[in-house]
Amino acid sequence: MTLRTETDEETGVALVTLDRPERLNAIDLATAAELAAAWRAFRYDDGVRAVVLTGAGNRAFCTGIDRSADVPQPSSPYTIDDPLLTIGPKANDLWKPVIAAVEGMACGGAFYLLGEAEFVVASQEATFFDPHTTYGMVSAYEAIAMAQRMPFGEVARMSLMGTAERVTARRAYETGLVSEVTAPGDAVAAALSAAEVIASYPTEAVQGTVRAVWSAKEAARTQAMAHAPHLIALGNLPPERQSELFRGRGGGGGGGFRLR
Repeated sequence: MTLRTETDEETGVALVTLDRPERLNAIDLATAAELAAAWRAFRYDDGVRAVVLTGAGNRAFCTGIDRSADVPQPSSPYTIDDPLLTIGPKANDLWKPVIAAVEGMACGGAFYLLGEAEFVVASQEATFFDPHTTYGMVSAYEAIAMAQRMPFGEVARMSLMGTAERVTARRAYETGLVSEVTAPGDAVAAALSAAEVIASYPTEAVQGTVRAVWSAKEAARTQAMAHAPHLIALGNLPPERQSELFRGRGGGGGGGFRLR
């Protein structure tokens, strides 16, 4: 298993942990399937009233899709199979509140998860970045998810600068991506504390509130997501060229990056 789930029956809070620290909690096909199954199971578990999502270890929350994962693609230019599209709670029709607790790096496909959390708690050492453009890939789903949380210019900069810059937890807090910054190692504890408060309230009212908040931007998000596969099909370099850039860690000033 690449996903750990622990439920505190007294508080009604479940802690979901991406458990691949040796791979910086990158998501392979097995992990993607486990995440979808976990969210769907929570729909039927009345003992779970709030969820905290985190990554094992302190190096990374999640670094997106595992580059070693083999994801076969149809020959049609009009369809793309993306295993990350179904890893989030909202994609699985879960409307119980989810809080993300970030330690270390959160990048690329991690935004599929952060984009579907109600809010994000991050430690001072957390960093956020989107490497897609550096490696010849279109940042579509990730940029759209972040555009629901951050000002346009901040999303555009993070998406376009690739691996050359990483956004600090403090800057993420200033731009609205993160709602609380903690001391190193304290993100999960802070997220659990908030989740316990929320879980203590009547769950019908809580879930209705979650649904109401999401409805505020749902139409624009759905329309934008519909364009994403076409932009990816048009703009992505061939996989072998992407792999070449990834192996060389091109861009970003010879592999370095700037914190901001």
